[in-house]
Amino acid sequence: MSVLEKIKGGLVVSCQALPDEPLHSSFIMGRMAIAAEQGGAVGIRANTKEDIAEIKKQTNLPVIGIVKRDYQDSKVYITATMTEIDELMTVGCEIIALDATDQKRPGGQSLKEFVQQIKRKYPDSILMADASTYEEVLSAEKLGFDVLSTTLMGYTDKSKNQNISDNDFEVLKKILQSVSTPVIAEGHIDTPEKAKRCFELGVHSVVVGSAITRPQLITERFVREIK
Repeated sequence: MSVLEKIKGGLVVSCQALPDEPLHSSFIMGRMAIAAEQGGAVGIRANTKEDIAEIKKQTNLPVIGIVKRDYQDSKVYITATMTEIDELMTVGCEIIALDATDQKRPGGQSLKEFVQQIKRKYPDSILMADASTYEEVLSAEKLGFDVLSTTLMGYTDKSKNQNISDNDFEVLKKILQSVSTPVIAEGHIDTPEKAKRCFELGVHSVVVGSAITRPQLITERFVREIK
């Protein structure tokens, strides 16, 4: 069974904690992945080769790997250069996700050039496009990405103040009607009802992160509602 078949129709849980977050630890992310697996997740999305290596020791779930790293000459920070790709390949993550927005990339390299570079070096790699707009998703499909996602919707200048669930997932519907490549819904999917709706519309799988694995943000939601 291919990795895309393994995650089809199921929930992928994003287990990430950045250095400034209370759960930042490869050990903790490994335990978080165990909890996700026990809860029925079919895959894990994780950041850094260290976290991924630990998660792979603790679970048998396929991993969508990323490396978040800031570059002074670009707003792109998700798996931005070959350095990050090489790191992810050393730990054998099954899918590599990278920024597929139209923002300026580090060193001025175009997204097309980057994808071609990856495919030359790692021809069997499975690449996931983290896009923020309908147009970026379509462009990513043309560039040959194996999976398309809405990960960055609402997080870029072009998608500012947008939410995947706006107008009953209007943009997601439009994407699904326009592409033939598998689509993974991700970004601001913070309730089971939203995740279920994405599947009803026909997505390949759904990634949920903060609503499951970031307790400080979950606590904030409760506190806001109480106040």
